[in-house]
Amino acid sequence: MLLRGAGICFAILLLATLAHAPVHAQDVPGIEICTVEKTMERRTSCLQSNVDFLQKTITKLNLDHQQKLDAANRQIDALKTNLAGLQKTLLDLQAAQAKTAEDLKKKQDVPPAKDAAK
Repeated sequence: MLLRGAGICFAILLLATLAHAPVHAQDVPGIEICTVEKTMERRTSCLQSNVDFLQKTITKLNLDHQQKLDAANRQIDALKTNLAGLQKTLLDLQAAQAKTAEDLKKKQDVPPAKDAAK
């Protein structure tokens, strides 16, 4: 019971403190509902604010997407270069393997040398 009373007192004290704190209105950019404006000038201003916000948002998103596309294109170019290097290495290894196989076949085809000491 004592804890409950302390909790209530704390909540009341907190609310009293917050009630005296100055609250400043902030103009947060975003889409506003312009139909609540009564005068044509305020409604026009509201609509223009919405248009400006949307244009800034579209510009920012275009820039972000272009940066992502550029990064992806750089990565694709690096992967293409890497792939070309790997293909060259594979061709070199295949050529070396074919040469080794050919050399082994030649060694098997050559009759063993007769011992001249006999």
